Amino acid sequence: MEQLDEALITAWVALTGALKNTRITRGLNYNEAIVMNIAYHEYCNGERYTSFKSIVSKTKMLKSLVNRTIDSLVKKNLLERCDGEDKRTTFVRPVKENLQVFLHVHEQSLALAHAAIGLIGEEDARTFVRISECIVQADPLNGNKD
Repeated sequence: MEQLDEALITAWVALTGALKNTRITRGLNYNEAIVMNIAYHEYCNGERYTSFKSIVSKTKMLKSLVNRTIDSLVKKNLLERCDGEDKRTTFVRPVKENLQVFLHVHEQSLALAHAAIGLIGEEDARTFVRISECIVQADPLNGNKD
């Protein structure tokens, strides 16, 4: 079991290293691409706004890092902040006129995904998605086994 543990960590580190490679998220750093991806998907699913809390929950990033990342995206005019009814609640939404900037970066990510599917096949890709979702839902570092 111990060798499998090491192999899993090594594979995980190699994969995340490939994903964080700046050539994939050209124009945005990795965290910006992740936050924009969440806001974009919620926007495409009909949500007018994405809550700060939702981004923190989905990314598992520190609140301070999410805040800095959002600030950076606001400066790049890719996201805009919107206050909720309660001043303690913050929301963001993509700047519609500038979505093409993100979509260009996103196309590069989709090209990577397409290449990976070509390498491992659709069945293994679906298995990878299912296993990844299972691990994320279980949140093994926090002991949540829902």
